[in-house]
Amino acid sequence: MSSDKPRVLIVEDDPGIRDLLELGFRYEGYEVSSAGGGSEALGLFSSASPHVVILDLGLPGLDGGAVLRAIRARSGTPVLILTARDGVEERIAHLQGDADDDLVKPFVFGELAARVQAVLRRAQPQFGRAQRYADLCLDTQLREATRGGRGLDLNPRALDLLAVFLRYPERVLSKAVLLDSVWGADFLGDDNIVEVYVRQLRRALGEPELIHTVRGSGYALRRRDEAG
Repeated sequence: MSSDKPRVLIVEDDPGIRDLLELGFRYEGYEVSSAGGGSEALGLFSSASPHVVILDLGLPGLDGGAVLRAIRARSGTPVLILTARDGVEERIAHLQGDADDDLVKPFVFGELAARVQAVLRRAQPQFGRAQRYADLCLDTQLREATRGGRGLDLNPRALDLLAVFLRYPERVLSKAVLLDSVWGADFLGDDNIVEVYVRQLRRALGEPELIHTVRGSGYALRRRDEAG
């Protein structure tokens, strides 16, 4: 396996959810292994040597709690647990014990990806701290952005938007995707807020322009000669 990509092990018994998570994390640049049950997961944990594990607690057979304890007995690899159970006491018990973070189903993939990145960054600082494209750099830990070494004065929401563009360079992102990624699925305001913040980013980034409008589709972070 390549050593320059973070490796994630997804343990989820629902094939539909598992497939979506596999696709999502591959799209995010991870090397992905997946298992539908506890015994298979422990075998893959040994062979794939993941940097982070996403573990559904509600597994058939060897349940997620047993898998979590087995992983923790072998390694300090960070584990984020998924659960459909809303029992607060159970979640607290896992977080006070062996889990590094948790997320209750249903969830938005963007939140899961952000939580995995945060857990991974704490455990493996070489992954995910700096996002770069051309002469643009965002330090996701310090929340500071620069272009050509020049500091950019961006408010927190603009930094979040920039992070999404940097996560998907040279890919067209619709207004709906940007709205959901930055403001969340429950946002009730005008979706023109995306255009407002894109204009702010363009002004802050200066020339040559990096954020381009793709008519009828959305926006893309591209160098001018790749804008098409």
